[in-house]
Amino acid sequence: MKAVSPGSRGPTLRALGLTLPLVAFIGVTFLAPLAAMLVRSVYDPVVADALPETLQALAPWDGEGVPSEAAFAALASELVAASDARTVGQVATRLNRVESGLRSVVTRTARRLRNAEINPDATTPWRDAVVSVADAWEDAGTWRAIRRAGERVTPRHYLNALDLDQGAHDEIVRQPEDLRIYVPLLVRTLVVSTSITVLCLLLGYPVAYLIAHAAPTRANLLLLLVLVPFWTSLLVRTTAWIVLLQSRGVVNDLLVTAGVIEDEQRLQMIYNMTGTIVAMTHVLLPFMVLPLYAVMRTIPSLHMSAAASLGASFGQAFRRVYWPQTLPGVGAGSLLVFILAIGYYITPALVGGRTGQLISNMIAYHMQQSLNWGLAAALGGILLACVVGLYLLYDRLVGVERMRLG
Repeated sequence: MKAVSPGSRGPTLRALGLTLPLVAFIGVTFLAPLAAMLVRSVYDPVVADALPETLQALAPWDGEGVPSEAAFAALASELVAASDARTVGQVATRLNRVESGLRSVVTRTARRLRNAEINPDATTPWRDAVVSVADAWEDAGTWRAIRRAGERVTPRHYLNALDLDQGAHDEIVRQPEDLRIYVPLLVRTLVVSTSITVLCLLLGYPVAYLIAHAAPTRANLLLLLVLVPFWTSLLVRTTAWIVLLQSRGVVNDLLVTAGVIEDEQRLQMIYNMTGTIVAMTHVLLPFMVLPLYAVMRTIPSLHMSAAASLGASFGQAFRRVYWPQTLPGVGAGSLLVFILAIGYYITPALVGGRTGQLISNMIAYHMQQSLNWGLAAALGGILLACVVGLYLLYDRLVGVERMRLG
């Protein structure tokens, strides 16, 4: 084995030193938040930390009927302690996510047990005291919910994100039909992202072709027009479509003036899926045009001329000569647009209305309003898995090495 001389280590160490700031930046701003999200999606220690003795007493319980007196005694003691520590609200919230209606039961029980009178002569004094507060404590489902919520590492959030749940015996079952919202929303997001990618390709390919084959002065002007949206706020670009597409907006006024539709037949093109698709296509179109243009400008025009000289029509020359050479740009633009579209939030929130929302809006809802960060992290994890799966599929079918951005 050839030894590395000390003199040759200097350039290598300097190169590594120059990359350290970039590695640290990526680690702090990307990898660490991503890891925190994935951990939060499966780790929830709130109930386990607040009710350890209760969970220990429930360990030998078979899940049928009501547990032993020791479980009731431990529950009463730990609920009062959680109330003193002001964490009973967090415990109640976690339990309510597993079994609806338990939040009020838990908070009321903790409040009343503080001054409850225990009958020392009773056979089950703590059970009597707890059950006297709420009949829900005689339901085995309540105690099963405590045991499920007490799991520190749990698949519960991912099951909920896939419209699944755990049954009475920990079997995986589907949610009731009226509660299945996340899978349809994820499917809608994938369909909308695919549709926007196709629309951007259909609109962006001719634009990129025109820019790549225009005279230098005209090409620079056209490229400037493509880049203008990047210099305009995303919020401004999105809200501009509200002015254009609303029922009393510019587009409807032009259609009425031209006699295409009657005044009482104005089209509803905003606050629905139409508005979402139109606005997102406009915002993401440059991300398709630029990779296509970067590839097209490297294709010599002599290729099409040579194909024509050999007797090929324009359609044949385009299909067999020009189109295959642009596939790296098509792949790069399509992948870039799809990945951006699948995680879009602001545009659907502003112009989507009720029917134009995507999975990112539900993630934002759980982060900002319901404060169910575990479920939001699980939805984000599933979205990440979809993106990684798409990337691997693209790499297998096309090859990432063929993707070009310039």
